[in-house]
Amino acid sequence: MTGVNLITWILNPLLGLMIFLFIFRIILTWYPQVDLNRFPTNLVAWPTEPFLALLRKLVPPIGGVDITPIIWVGIFSLLREILLGQQGLLTMMSRVS
Repeated sequence: MTGVNLITWILNPLLGLMIFLFIFRIILTWYPQVDLNRFPTNLVAWPTEPFLALLRKLVPPIGGVDITPIIWVGIFSLLREILLGQQGLLTMMSRVS
């Protein structure tokens, strides 16, 4: 297994999991009474909160709505497509080697 294949093997599920967690986090915002510090919602909140806190410093809520999870879904989806998509960088590198 080459280094490129190993990186692809690790990044693909990791980026997919992060996209899923951010989408689930968006759904959780529809239920403000849910406590994000209790199991099982803390499994979604803990990995996503550092990313959200970082972006909340730059992007304030618009009309009282926190759009940072939506932005992160877009960032991770774009990153996954650029690196691992059909014409992605890592995909093309694995075809060459």
